[in-house]
Amino acid sequence: MIRVGDLQRSLDFYTQVLGMRELRRKDYPEGRFTNVFVGYDDESREAVLELTHNWDTASYDLGTGYGHVAVEVDNAASACAEAKRRGGKVTREAGPMKHGSTVIAFVEDPDGYKIEFIQKGTM
Repeated sequence: MIRVGDLQRSLDFYTQVLGMRELRRKDYPEGRFTNVFVGYDDESREAVLELTHNWDTASYDLGTGYGHVAVEVDNAASACAEAKRRGGKVTREAGPMKHGSTVIAFVEDPDGYKIEFIQKGTM
């Protein structure tokens, strides 16, 4: 789960830039928050990401404990190009990771969370 400051902006990123689908949503008026689950496939088959929007909080400090969310892709360079075409911010172009041969890249969501693309077959 990650907390997001602007739910629609984050949904636009995860669905339009990364190509995930909104799977389910629930508002909690008494708690003043909304949970939205996004992913590439049904929750019974794939892992999903929970976005929590606290209605009265516009932004968060990322802290030092969070690393990144990793997503496996067929081709990291193509995934970067597609993310850019859809308005995403690539913070590290595709290439081998330091001290290894796994091909990775990073994009950043609207709240500053890092999303790593890991190219299939290179790990």
